[in-house]
Amino acid sequence: MRLALQHPWILFVMLTLVAAEMTWRRRSALGYDGRAAAASLGVALGQTVFRPLTGILLGMILFALADVAPLHFPAEDWRTWVAGFFAVEFAYYWFHRCSHTVRWMWATHAVHHSSPEFVLPSAIRLGWTEFFSLGWVFFAALVLVGFPPLVVVTLLGVNLIYQFPLHTEAVGRLGPLEWLFNTPSHHRAHHGSEPEFLDCNFGGVLIVWDRMFGTFRAEPVNRRLRYGLVHELRSRNPVRIALHEWGRMLGDMRRAKGAGAKLKVALGRP
Repeated sequence: MRLALQHPWILFVMLTLVAAEMTWRRRSALGYDGRAAAASLGVALGQTVFRPLTGILLGMILFALADVAPLHFPAEDWRTWVAGFFAVEFAYYWFHRCSHTVRWMWATHAVHHSSPEFVLPSAIRLGWTEFFSLGWVFFAALVLVGFPPLVVVTLLGVNLIYQFPLHTEAVGRLGPLEWLFNTPSHHRAHHGSEPEFLDCNFGGVLIVWDRMFGTFRAEPVNRRLRYGLVHELRSRNPVRIALHEWGRMLGDMRRAKGAGAKLKVALGRP
């Protein structure tokens, strides 16, 4: 979202796609939940407060790590960007997978999966607490390996912008592209809340890591999926949407007896 605000043409394209999807859904039998879309916008507006603070903290950390990294790949070399693309994609896969399988990280990521309707505005329904969930550690590791912070941050931004148009039911399967790239079909399966579609299709731009590591699931052919959380959240309050899973997790930790049991709740599966 921050990248879109910095480049108005990206924001214009996003808004145009949202309007086109809204028109398509309202003319079809799917309908459109305007209140849920407004709630997603409210969550995104909250990010305009928290993201700059997170960005400052992470920038300080990444540049500090770059200073002590044993290797330094030159940002002006195209090979650094090509290698960086695959490195960021690989790191994103494991970050995303852990965000579904480690409850401390899920407390932030659950926000993104909270919309029961799979539409483009749900792409900007992202948690406010990403710094505390520690998902950034996966990308900080790339800086320690030798990739410049500029390369890592830019490629991660491209990764996230690419995923925006994946959040729609308006686009069907895309033939041979499905084998290599993450597509709306693959991402619909990722957002499915039915048991057989939990924890699958974690790729950003590429779907190859899911195929390699056994987490790929194909979208069902003859029916629509059910979206949202397993424990359904019907609230349209952006603050509740952003913090609900932290409340659930901290409540379970409070009720757990002993430090070991509390840690098991935090690091266990959602």
